[in-house]
Amino acid sequence: MKDSVTDAFLDRFRAGFEAEHQDIDLDIQIQEWDGIGEKVTAALASRDAPDVIEVGNTQVAQYAAGGGVRDLSDKVAELNGADWIPGLAEPGKVDGRQYGIPWYAANRVVIYHKDLFARAGVTPPKTQDEWLAATAKLNKGKVQGIYLPGQNWYTLSGFVWEAGGDLAVQDGGKWKGALDTPQALAGMDFYRKLQALGKGPKDADESKPPQAEVFAGGDVAQIVAVPGGAKIVEEINPALKGKLAFFPVPGRTADKPGAVFTGGSDLIVPEASAHPDAAYEVVKALAGEKWQTDMARTMSYVPNRTSLAGAVQDDEGTAVMAASAAQGRATPNSPQWAAVEATNPIKQYMTAVLTGTDPAAAARTASESITRTLGS
Repeated sequence: MKDSVTDAFLDRFRAGFEAEHQDIDLDIQIQEWDGIGEKVTAALASRDAPDVIEVGNTQVAQYAAGGGVRDLSDKVAELNGADWIPGLAEPGKVDGRQYGIPWYAANRVVIYHKDLFARAGVTPPKTQDEWLAATAKLNKGKVQGIYLPGQNWYTLSGFVWEAGGDLAVQDGGKWKGALDTPQALAGMDFYRKLQALGKGPKDADESKPPQAEVFAGGDVAQIVAVPGGAKIVEEINPALKGKLAFFPVPGRTADKPGAVFTGGSDLIVPEASAHPDAAYEVVKALAGEKWQTDMARTMSYVPNRTSLAGAVQDDEGTAVMAASAAQGRATPNSPQWAAVEATNPIKQYMTAVLTGTDPAAAARTASESITRTLGS
């Protein structure tokens, strides 16, 4: 997919792979994300499909449900599947079968303004309780303790999972919304408390306005974003260069980071591939230690295996992201989840709670909407 990796990485991979597999020639075609769902679905239904396709990790269930994706379960052990990070491995597995092979991941961390932390006399927190206390100390005068928009549902998802809840669950073979469970409500309550320690809008997400622009103003102590967000902030305000740092989203206890949403990509092999054995060799190489390490260092991604996290230890933001990735999760593995995101009752639920609606009632409404969509 466009911008997944650099041209230089692709050139290295092509040359290295073809040197080791002289009977295989690679034809790598770059696709745009916009409209890719329809293109992949059509390709999987054709008799002339690509041999390997990169897909978003949360798209695998949708494609597998439509048929045409090869089951690679018998390759999991050879690919060190026991070591895969959960947020990539779980979405690639549908009904007990592994269709998507984890390729790379990215997840959110906390980016913070070191000067504001020092001025307030606080250090990066390790637990949710410490995070609330530190953010309250930071939230003084014109300084926002945190800029957390009211509809940042990816961040809420992590809080819900950390509390033991989920967005939706399977019950008797059918999916149903689960935001109204006590655990999920506890995750929303933590979000409400944290969001109140800043001036983030209650009815918008992180793109309206772009949170990097708000953070670049210099009066925000922290945001929740992927590490690359720090580079964007520094581009907007070069005076902040060297003043930003990172820590993992805190969990309930100090022994491990909190749960986070894992985005990224998996690799699939269509049933209609004319060269399934060669296709697997490509997947095996891209998912293997050599090219995982190269890609992680080139792109500041989290490698697909927890044991390869050391490959990015020299990059502070990526190292923090990799530490959190072990607690990574993905959205419910339903073929209809994309339809949920299209209308996104989770965002509406969040705004309702943050503007005073009874959380339990709002959660029931959102859960019922998710249930209807997943059952359609």
